[in-house]
Amino acid sequence: MGKLSTENLQKLLRCVKKDSRVIVPPAPGFDSGVHLIGDQYLVVSTDPCIGVPKKWFGWLLIHYAASDVALFGSRPEFCTINLLGPTRTRPEVFYRVMKQTCSAADELQMAIVTGHTGTYEDLSVLTGVCTAYGTVERDRLITPGGAKAEDIIFCVKPVGLETIVNFALAHAKLASKLFGTRQTENLSALIHEQSCVKEALLIANIRDVHAMHDATEGGLIAAMNEIADASRVGFEIDFDKIPMPEGMRTLQKHFRLQDHEALSMSSTGTILVAASPEAEDSVEDSLRRNNIETTIIGYFTRNKGRFLTKNSSRKPFPKDADDPYQRILSGKV
Repeated sequence: MGKLSTENLQKLLRCVKKDSRVIVPPAPGFDSGVHLIGDQYLVVSTDPCIGVPKKWFGWLLIHYAASDVALFGSRPEFCTINLLGPTRTRPEVFYRVMKQTCSAADELQMAIVTGHTGTYEDLSVLTGVCTAYGTVERDRLITPGGAKAEDIIFCVKPVGLETIVNFALAHAKLASKLFGTRQTENLSALIHEQSCVKEALLIANIRDVHAMHDATEGGLIAAMNEIADASRVGFEIDFDKIPMPEGMRTLQKHFRLQDHEALSMSSTGTILVAASPEAEDSVEDSLRRNNIETTIIGYFTRNKGRFLTKNSSRKPFPKDADDPYQRILSGKV
């Protein structure tokens, strides 16, 4: 599913010309770009929304892009919206989605500036695209390329939560059989966790936070490798400290997933944070006061090696993510 490989993405971007006004140009591992506007930086991110629960389509459309802007230390302020559907799409569908979108934007105090709506023969499902942007002071910009050796790695919210929540929503009967009715209902109510705007903005206000990255497609494995590539550091991760949602082991057993597949699960809303040891108490206290779960799972190293320890056994960290999201959402083993 999803993104091109790093190699193919680099080939794709070769035609993009350098511009002195662009501070963070398109690059693998960077989900936002940054350019100058006056004496400030403007952070811009664009994301599609497709194949998500209808009830949450407009909300997720806003939060996908807004989260990426917030992860760069900027409060998302404005956005543009594209709503595209098959020719059979009734106007009422667009009305419903736009109402959800406006409500989500209002909650974040974002202004919708412009957009486009239309139906096209070559489309088979409703598709949305949101571009969000906001300003940030030059000395407050945070990117995935800022991690430093000896930084602590925080995992904010569980790995795989997006996948297990969306599975519970898409396959309530099977989920109830696996997890029980009450747990399935509890999981279904957690779709709002697929945003990290609130968490990212809280963390961005803390000094000595050097990098943030969400664990979307490819989960923790893709995100950790992207931070390490961008920051030119290595890392040590303790598998046993990685937070996972209740029911993850059951889901892993049902779909016969290896550990590296579980760690590759798309985890939209989960943040990996690099911060100096001096910031440890500040990060934990700020998130705890807001009832947000966070766990220290490792640290970055000057040595560029990447390792995963489980039950005292130290092995190389997986180079490639094997995201089982689509297989899990199909419900087929």
